[in-house]
Amino acid sequence: MQQEPRRSPANEDLDQQPNQEIVGESDSDFLLTPEQEAAMLSAYGSSDNSQDDLQDPDEPDSPKAPSLQNLAKPSSGYSNAFHNHYVGHMDLFADQQTVMKYLDAHQGWFRRCAHPFKADPIGETGYAMGVGQVGAMGFQVDARVGLNLLPPDENSVYRITTIPIPNQPPQGYDVDFQAEMRLEEQVTDVQILGKNAVMTGIEWDLNLTVSLQFPPFLQRLSQEILQRTGDSVLGFVVKRVSKSLTAKVQDDFHKTHNIKIPKQIKLRR
Repeated sequence: MQQEPRRSPANEDLDQQPNQEIVGESDSDFLLTPEQEAAMLSAYGSSDNSQDDLQDPDEPDSPKAPSLQNLAKPSSGYSNAFHNHYVGHMDLFADQQTVMKYLDAHQGWFRRCAHPFKADPIGETGYAMGVGQVGAMGFQVDARVGLNLLPPDENSVYRITTIPIPNQPPQGYDVDFQAEMRLEEQVTDVQILGKNAVMTGIEWDLNLTVSLQFPPFLQRLSQEILQRTGDSVLGFVVKRVSKSLTAKVQDDFHKTHNIKIPKQIKLRR
């Protein structure tokens, strides 16, 4: 489906406070009313370079990456580029080898953990990931991106990169998705069968740039408004999808391995 410059439908039953979830008609849509746009700009927008980075709010001490301002250049043929840097964490109550075996077998967990977002396989390691309709200011796109889940390198670092979606017609936007995931096994103070239990901490960085060509009715707006709105919408979508996927992967891993978390252990997610 190609981009459609039409007015987003109103959603009167949604709570319009900035700290509430903002979605469209389904769990995988992100269509904003003017009131929701204002709330989002208040929550995510900024007049300085802090808008470039969206750190997981549950991990305030996470390291921040350098500003992506110089990296966010539109792809050839597009007029605007929007960017986001996201830092996320997740703990799994198992040793690193067990976690890596699970991550390597992504054909078994990625699609079910991605729900309600669609993830159609592309070859052996790729997926066409769709997050539904994304839009603001009367403009929306059917957002999809091809993701390649690469095997770990010699340092057990996993990477996800952008790949083309086969036979997909031009969508009016271009996505550059670059993610890196690092694993670290940690010994806990909890003893199980006379031994200190271990868990594996996972940290990932996502650098995401989306290039767009806006329709004429939006090009009449100031560049500052377009940039702030685009960056804010992108940041909101990244946070929502990342938090959803993290929670489901964590739950799926412990369920499929029949692992019960001791009460003394608090896992990040």
